[in-house]
Amino acid sequence: MTTRIGILGYGNLGKGVEKAVNAAPDMELVGIFSRRNPADVKTVSGAKVYSANDLDNMTDDIDVLILCGGSATDLPVMTPKYAAKFNVVDSFDTHAKVPEHFANVDKAAKEANKIAVISTGWDPGMFSLNRLYAHSILPDGKDYTFWGRGVSQGHSDAIRRIEGVVDARQYTVPVPAALEAVRNGENPELTTRQKHTRECYVVAEEGADLARIEKEIKEMPNYFSDYDTTVTFITEEELLANHAGLPHGGSVIYSGQSADGSSKHVIEYSLKLDSNPEFTGSILTAFARAAAKLNAEGANGCKTAFDIAPAYLSPLSGEEIRHQYL
Repeated sequence: MTTRIGILGYGNLGKGVEKAVNAAPDMELVGIFSRRNPADVKTVSGAKVYSANDLDNMTDDIDVLILCGGSATDLPVMTPKYAAKFNVVDSFDTHAKVPEHFANVDKAAKEANKIAVISTGWDPGMFSLNRLYAHSILPDGKDYTFWGRGVSQGHSDAIRRIEGVVDARQYTVPVPAALEAVRNGENPELTTRQKHTRECYVVAEEGADLARIEKEIKEMPNYFSDYDTTVTFITEEELLANHAGLPHGGSVIYSGQSADGSSKHVIEYSLKLDSNPEFTGSILTAFARAAAKLNAEGANGCKTAFDIAPAYLSPLSGEEIRHQYL
C-alpha cells in the first residue's frame, strides 16, 4: 500500500523528512504545511506547500502527518491537536516530560481512533530501544549514554541569544577517559562534568565585549555551567567554512553481567551522523509507515518506539524480512 504523507514544519528536520519520504518506495508526499506564507517557502524537491490552516480540510488526503516542530513549545500543543484528526508522528525529546506528553496525546488519539507515535528519533528513539533491550537481557547492570562529537542545535541557539553574538555553533564532546572506562566494563560513577565537554565557536559583533560573552556562556545554567566549556571567537567566514554542517552521533553503552555474576558483558550501539536532521527525518519516516500499518489493523492511541515491532518499520513483507535479515 502507498502511505500518503504530510509534513508540518519546514526547518532542517522537515527537509530531512522530505528527502526520506521521496526516497521511500511505498510513500507519496502530499505536501508541506507551514505556518509561514506558502508563497515564501521553497522546497528542496518542488513539493507543494500549503498553509497549516489547510490541514483542517485535508483529513481524507493524508494517511500520516509528520510533525517537525520543536519540543519546547510546538509539539506539546501540536501533537494532541493533530492526533485528534490524523495519524501523527513526532520527535518530542524532553525526556522528563514524556509521560505528560504521552497522556495528552493518548487521550486525543484514542478519541479519534488514530495512532500517534511520539518521541521518535535517535535519542529518544533508537537509543531508548537499546537501553531497554540491554536492561531486559542483563538486569544487573548499568547504562551510559554519550552524545557527540556533534552540533547541539539547542545549545547553539542559546549562545545566539546572548547580546553581541552574531552566530555560534556548540559541539558536545564525550570525555575520552570516561568513554574508555565504560567500554572496559569498569562501571564508573560519572558526574555530568566528567562525561562531556562543550566547545563553542562564536562570531561576535564588531566591538562587542568578548570577555562578557564568554563569561555569560560559561555561567549559563542548564546549558554550560555544569560542564568544562571552551569558547573560541572566530569570523563569520570561518564559521561558514568550517562549521556549516549539522553532524552528530553518540553511543549507548551497557555494562552488565550474567545471572550468576561469573561473566561480564558490554553492549554498545553507536551512531556517527553527517546530518542529524536528515537521520532523524529518516527515523520519523519509518515510524510513519508503522503508524499507517497499525491504524489499518484497527489499533489506536499513543505509541512509542517501545511499543512497535521492528517489522512495522520496513516496507518489505514479513517473508522478505525473515529471508534477508533473520
